[in-house]
Amino acid sequence: MANEHQIRNLAIIAHVDHGKTTLIDGLFRQAGVFEAHEALEDRVMDSGDLEKERGITITAKNAAFNWKGIRINIVDTPGHADFGGEVERALFMVDGALLLVDAAEGPLPQTRFVLRKALERGIKIIVVINKVDRPDSRIEEVEEHVLELFYDLALDDAHVDYPVIYASAKQGWASLEKGVEKKDFSDLLDLIIKKIPPPRVTLGAPFKMLVTNRTFSPFLGLVAIGRVESGSVKEGQRVSLIQEGGKVKSFAVTSLETYSGLGTERVTELQAGDIALLSGADEIRIGDTICELECREALPRIKVDPPTVSMRVSVNTSPFAGKEGDYLTSRKLEEQLSRACTSNVALGLEATDTSEVFLLKGRGELQMVVLFEELRRKGYEFMIGRPEIIPIEKDGQLFEPLELLVADVPEEFVGTVTELLSRRGGRMESMEKLEASSRVRMEFLIPSRGLIGIRSQLLTETRGEAIFASTFKDYIPFQGKRLSRANGAIVCDRNGSTTQYALFHLQDRGKLFIRDGVSVYEGMVIGEHSRNNDLNANPTKPKKLSNMRASGKDESTKLDAFRDMSFDEVLEWIDEDEWIEITPKSIRIRKAALSAQNRSVIRSL
Repeated sequence: MANEHQIRNLAIIAHVDHGKTTLIDGLFRQAGVFEAHEALEDRVMDSGDLEKERGITITAKNAAFNWKGIRINIVDTPGHADFGGEVERALFMVDGALLLVDAAEGPLPQTRFVLRKALERGIKIIVVINKVDRPDSRIEEVEEHVLELFYDLALDDAHVDYPVIYASAKQGWASLEKGVEKKDFSDLLDLIIKKIPPPRVTLGAPFKMLVTNRTFSPFLGLVAIGRVESGSVKEGQRVSLIQEGGKVKSFAVTSLETYSGLGTERVTELQAGDIALLSGADEIRIGDTICELECREALPRIKVDPPTVSMRVSVNTSPFAGKEGDYLTSRKLEEQLSRACTSNVALGLEATDTSEVFLLKGRGELQMVVLFEELRRKGYEFMIGRPEIIPIEKDGQLFEPLELLVADVPEEFVGTVTELLSRRGGRMESMEKLEASSRVRMEFLIPSRGLIGIRSQLLTETRGEAIFASTFKDYIPFQGKRLSRANGAIVCDRNGSTTQYALFHLQDRGKLFIRDGVSVYEGMVIGEHSRNNDLNANPTKPKKLSNMRASGKDESTKLDAFRDMSFDEVLEWIDEDEWIEITPKSIRIRKAALSAQNRSVIRSL
């Protein structure tokens, strides 16, 4: 392989929707990763179905290409704060980063979070002002905001000495000169080679590699991914694996690969500075060190910010369990959750007093929703509880996280958004009118618990126009437990199938979630009550027939539109005494205690 001076390892970091993945598409095209006759789909690095559906990057991914004889290894990282663990992990493999900033929106909270982590690791930054072709771009203002951000976060004077390049990833060009449109990305690629340093490696030292990611191959088994920090490694070589706690195992390297384009290529040897995919060990965890047999000193383990949200996850215990899914046991569920935690350092799994219930901890609800959606699509049936904030203890007192939320919204929605966030405990810190557009940027301090389920509500209230993000700010005294909603639930009191007649007479009591002809069971939630307490009801009641009236002639029993909630909305709606039942085909809400005799209709903490 190439020596360390012919390699550049860099990450692309930015806020959601600032153009990271589109930029990578363009770099691949220009570097000749694809032949002229090959069709290249948009956002090639968003490989998962959920990434394509949601339009976000969820997991950090690697790729590589050559430019003017230099090998460029590139990592596309998530832009959403909930996947910050992926970003932190990726930064262990690189020596530089492209920081993309939207020419109209400017730096947002996630930009600050990622930049702080990068500067702490001494990574060289190139600022890319992207989307300069936007009609509402405000390049000079955004440059000022970026400079302010660097001054806030810089640990030494060298950090504020960064190059800036102007780009339109969508149109396929980048330029070192402001206001000058170029034909391609040559300026950016040349700047990467000039400004991003070669890998910092220890020459002449024995082989060492920190495991920063892992994957599974049906042919090779577990595959460790990381950058070779020193020395070299060969296929077939016997090496040591130093695990957490200093436990050491030895194994033979059965396969050695490195990235090439969007795929990988088999190699016989890799040198310091290369990004390696190494297999042969039965058990590899992120943060482990792989090194020469005689070596006993591990590299510093990866440490990321602790999780802030927890959720209970249980096997499906409803009367409908086993009807729609393939995997039902606690062993299979625990196996999948443990695998997710092993490959994502920002997730944690704990046992509870009940063998079929687990406690999953993570950075945010979106991170967990994505995991649950993946499990659902694999054929699993399970139940999840309400997201809960994880308090921390200081000097015998409990504290909970406070976040800085930045929202860019059209002027006409300022009042609506302010009212919505105020109801959730938010306090406005500043408001700024964005030049060259009819949008306003507002900053709020809001407890992390107030952000649960906020996404769907903000988008609904602003007709999809809101752009928002949050980042951890501080800890505040724990505010205690509280009900997630003001109103109670309409709960089914028996097994059966819903009828139009029964639902018609229930719709005046609240908002229904289901239509007629749906199978239900006792304890299943079928709607939201119009009052504070729960209501046990019979949605299966048939219409009594007589010789004076027929079943099909009563026009007065037409139903109003029912409330069809998304997974994210259901997660926000449920309370502490409720579960979400998830199967490959359905999402249902149920009470923890199914029998009406075992639960009260009076809601209290």
